[in-house]
Amino acid sequence: MKLICHKRGFTLIELVIVIAIIGILAALALPKFVDISGTAKVSATKAALGSLRSQLAIQYAASATGGSTASYPASLVASDFAGATLPKNALNDQSAIVATTATIAGTVTNAAAGFWYVTSSASADYGRAGAYTSTSTTDTSTY
Repeated sequence: MKLICHKRGFTLIELVIVIAIIGILAALALPKFVDISGTAKVSATKAALGSLRSQLAIQYAASATGGSTASYPASLVASDFAGATLPKNALNDQSAIVATTATIAGTVTNAAAGFWYVTSSASADYGRAGAYTSTSTTDTSTY
């Protein structure tokens, strides 16, 4: 009579190979998820900036059809937006909107505002809008 021996389990080399494969896959996937939070903040800020631009366009069109000279509003308030809340800039956690006379450029930041737009009809950037970041400003060419 023959004795039947059944081996159960994995050998050490099989376990090492599986761990190595998992490590390689993790090393390839990890960089894709490292900056996912930053990407989400940029996307949320772009969406909020789109809301701001829409409201500016609506108010510009309303002023043009109201019998007066078409112009952008001197200021925007929460009641101008859906839900009566200002859009929030996820990059610097600010909701205020600043009306300026020229496009903001360079590394200017604003601790009290999330967005800006140009109201001076004498400016070549009349009606342009942008978003502040935590380290520099971004305008329509970027967002």
